[in-house]
Amino acid sequence: MARWISFVLVLMAVMSRTVDGKRDEVLYCSACNAIADELKYSISQIDPKKTIHVGGFRLNPDGSLTNKKVPLARSETHLSELLDGVCNSMNDYALYEDPATKQQSYRRFAPRSGDGGNFPDFNNFKFSGPEGSNTLKFACETIVEELEDDIIALFTQGDEHVAQKLCSEVSDHCKSSMFQHTDL
Repeated sequence: MARWISFVLVLMAVMSRTVDGKRDEVLYCSACNAIADELKYSISQIDPKKTIHVGGFRLNPDGSLTNKKVPLARSETHLSELLDGVCNSMNDYALYEDPATKQQSYRRFAPRSGDGGNFPDFNNFKFSGPEGSNTLKFACETIVEELEDDIIALFTQGDEHVAQKLCSEVSDHCKSSMFQHTDL
């Protein structure tokens, strides 16, 4: 029963921000950028020497099977596995307000292993309890569900500007010019 109430509260929070049918640009742009950032980090943690065999069960005209090695980190199989869990990391994000511009976005506040213990200035974060991270997680799950194939394709290609392409060009979640060049 408590889970159902939590789900209804999250749904109401999302719907209250999208009364006229539009998605909250701060929320969805931040979630899209967070997906790209989390996947990029996860890929960087994989040994680049690890490879995986890919290929199909179709025979080539000469009777041989197509089988090649690709780097594990950028394989479709590995990226699919990463996508399955990427939204769980949204608990490490909170609403951030830039002190100079007052621009809001969700940013990572929790340091990663190997960050050297660098902590952000928590004065600029607005922690709204579990409903804030649940709202971001819901937006993340929505984006992953809608754009899974596009996300995998962009990361498979190894493009350097995945976040910009995914969030501005493919999904259009970061339409406003103020979101075009934000970094998480």
